[in-house]
Amino acid sequence: MNVLFWAIAVIAFVIAEIATVQLVSIWFAAGSFITMIACYFYDLSTMEQLGLFIVSSVLFLLVSLPFIKRRKQQVKVATNAELDVGKHATVIEDIDADKGTGRVALNGVNWSAVPENENEIIPAGTIVIVKKVMGAKLMVAPEN
Repeated sequence: MNVLFWAIAVIAFVIAEIATVQLVSIWFAAGSFITMIACYFYDLSTMEQLGLFIVSSVLFLLVSLPFIKRRKQQVKVATNAELDVGKHATVIEDIDADKGTGRVALNGVNWSAVPENENEIIPAGTIVIVKKVMGAKLMVAPEN
C-alpha cells in the first residue's frame, strides 16, 4: 500500500460521510489521512500501515465520543405533548370512559379526552388539568 491508496481512502471515506451525515466514517477518513501522511514520510510495511490506520481511527473515535454525547444531550426540544401537560382545558362534552365519550377545548383546539380516574365522569363545563397527552387524546383530571 502506498500514499495514493490512502489518499483515495480519505476521499472515499469523506464522500461516504457526506452521503450518510451520521458520523459513520469520519473516523476512518481521519485514520486514513494520518496513515497517508505517515506513508509519505516513512517506509511502512503493509501491516504497519493497517495497524496505524486502525489505531488512529479508534483514537479519533474515543476522543470524539464525549463531545458527541454532550452535543446529543443539549439538543432536546420539547414537543407539543410536553408543552400541553399541566394546562387548563374546558370540558365541552361529558367525559365518560364507560361510554367512550369526552371532548375538551384546549387553546381553542377540540381534543378527545379521557379521565385520569377511569371510574370518574366529568360533566361539560368543568375546568380540567391536562395530565398526559396520548397521541390525539388528552388524559385529564378535574381542577380542585
